[in-house]
Amino acid sequence: MKIAKMTFTEPYAPFQWDIPEYFNIARACLDDPVERGLGEKVAMAVENEKTGYSEITYSALKDMASRFALLLQELGLTQGERILIRLPNCLEYPITFFGALRYGAIAVPTSALLTGEEVRYIAKNSEASVIVTHKDMWGDLDRALSDVASLKYVILVGDGELPKGSKQFIDWRRLSQEISGTFACVSTKSEDPAYLVYTSGTTGYPKGVLHAHRALLGRLPAAWYWFPFSEGRDEKILHSGKFNWTYVLGTALMDPLYHGKSVLAFEGKNEAPTWIRLIAQHKCTIFIGVPTIYRQILQKTSYTAEDVPTLRHCMCAGEHLSNDIFHEWRRRFRQDIYEAIGMSECSYYISHSRFRPTRPGSAGIPQPGHEIHIIDENFQDVPTGEEGMIAIPLSDPGLFLRYWQLPEEDERLRRHGFFLTGDYARQDEDGYIWFLGRKDDIIKTFGYRVSPHEIERVYKDHPAVLDCVALGEELTPEKILPVIVVIRDPNVACNEEELLEYGRKYLAEYKRPKKVYFAQDFPRTKNGKVLRSELKKLLQSGALHHAGKV
Repeated sequence: MKIAKMTFTEPYAPFQWDIPEYFNIARACLDDPVERGLGEKVAMAVENEKTGYSEITYSALKDMASRFALLLQELGLTQGERILIRLPNCLEYPITFFGALRYGAIAVPTSALLTGEEVRYIAKNSEASVIVTHKDMWGDLDRALSDVASLKYVILVGDGELPKGSKQFIDWRRLSQEISGTFACVSTKSEDPAYLVYTSGTTGYPKGVLHAHRALLGRLPAAWYWFPFSEGRDEKILHSGKFNWTYVLGTALMDPLYHGKSVLAFEGKNEAPTWIRLIAQHKCTIFIGVPTIYRQILQKTSYTAEDVPTLRHCMCAGEHLSNDIFHEWRRRFRQDIYEAIGMSECSYYISHSRFRPTRPGSAGIPQPGHEIHIIDENFQDVPTGEEGMIAIPLSDPGLFLRYWQLPEEDERLRRHGFFLTGDYARQDEDGYIWFLGRKDDIIKTFGYRVSPHEIERVYKDHPAVLDCVALGEELTPEKILPVIVVIRDPNVACNEEELLEYGRKYLAEYKRPKKVYFAQDFPRTKNGKVLRSELKKLLQSGALHHAGKV
């Protein structure tokens, strides 16, 4: 079923793309706002629990990004070389990111949580020429990166002396103390590479996903149909994530600055009260996070809407929002949480919005401009209500350019005019998308196909369940049973029979878990996503504690 054939009520009018031949993300996010008179407005602020609060205006951010580009020029780099970023949330992150794009280089954002060996793999795979990291982090990287032949320069942020070694070290302080002048933004084409992100690595090595400058324009529908930017009001946005994540690069860096908004980031321990304090203290109007953050705030604090009077819009992505979080957040904070689906290859193209009723449990509807298809194994649109794979037309401007050095992966997933996401879903008669999961995640039990997310949505409403994951336990090749792995609330008593009875009450017989396993935590990626494949291995090996055993 082609979403483009749906009849949208206003303001869901047909969306017309206007992708210019030339476009540069750094110019669009920094130069253009300055030219619109926003130079003295705060673009980005960071509150670090150890070092305190810092902020930077649009003019200052443009100036520092220009100096970073001048440094790259001084080093003799050519356009298209890769600049690897391994920093915590700090002002140096956007300076480096936009500075690289301003120069025509390719930014490679990575997580500060990665091990030295993980960074080594990305540095080698991307053939990065430069890494920008913190002096406190270099000790963990020195040996790991010693044999990365492409890596010539190490730019170090922070206080203290430069280390010695085989690489050429450059102190970040040179940008403010020695480099001056202006670097005019390179005139890149919309199709030119801008940034290279690496997938979370749920299986095997992470894949490099190369995005063009047009990726920012490909997210324009989200500004009106997921963000509340259509109202033309000033906004202050707090995001709970890290800049390296594609989700955060868009929602907390590129998108808000392109529209002249202000962003607050946080670096420190992830504690539930912190987010409410930051919203209240800095008068934030938009809060963006993952469902786990919302759940923690609800479970571990007693805050209500009265504690955050400026908050007027809440958004989430990265994992699926359960009904209980949605309804309890609405009750306490008098706000809906607007969910979206995205992926490393194409950021948030399906979402809820203020212009249509939120339907808890669904992922929302495709944003205008994104002609999403749900197809069968013959690449044909499935009838309404039937299960199929989400496919994105190759013409979508939000879609990535290609996988980095993996032409066979591009060939496998770009077929019949589509990018095949591997995500399965169904669409109801009103156009709402109901996410079922990856093909390998779907539980095939006695001839039925069960989405683990349907089971998880139900169990996350149980007061004793802090988090849960539904899996298929293979007893024999012909006998696979749905089971639920639960992280319990230590303050709420429950046993296996109570949890199984809960499933019998709210789920069809073939969907009901037949066993309950307890866990202290789940294996996760650096971005916090559950590694279902690793959890399955623990289940198969007998490492999980079966609740029914004494």
